[in-house]
Amino acid sequence: MVGWSRSFSWLFVAALASGLASWSCVAAAPEPAEAPVGSSVEDSHSPIAYAFESLDARPVSAAALRGKVVVMAFVTTGNLASQAQMNFLIAMAKHDGEQVAYVMAAAEPKANRELIELYRSKLGVTFLAAIVDDETLAGRGGFGELDAVPTTVVLDRRGRAVWKHVGLAKADDIRAALPR
Repeated sequence: MVGWSRSFSWLFVAALASGLASWSCVAAAPEPAEAPVGSSVEDSHSPIAYAFESLDARPVSAAALRGKVVVMAFVTTGNLASQAQMNFLIAMAKHDGEQVAYVMAAAEPKANRELIELYRSKLGVTFLAAIVDDETLAGRGGFGELDAVPTTVVLDRRGRAVWKHVGLAKADDIRAALPR
């Protein structure tokens, strides 16, 4: 029990430090007052172009993931709903294996890389993880505005957004949005 409380305390301090270090990111991605229901993305005719900085040697880009269904969760280390979203995706990834590409997309400044890597490690995220680019952080990338974290986007095999959910997305809702 003592080890658990030390780990929790450490994660709390790390999350608090992250929140202070990335204050500008929080302003760009506020928490929603009420999480809207996931919806189909209306303009899904064009594939989304992206190339994010990977946390390991595996590339996280439109080109690398072409041909796979992708579930991308935009999260931050200082947000409990983001942690819960990662827990849902970890369980889903264990079930789905290689059939679906899961991505933890950290919507934080690159200066937070060490904290993001620690967050990923402590949560046990084994699937793809990356730090989003400045264009995406600013809401000018192919994913549009990131109004809040977590935000989860499902891409079809051609890289087109077919579903987007702002706020905590439950595993059943994500699974229902996956293209067959």
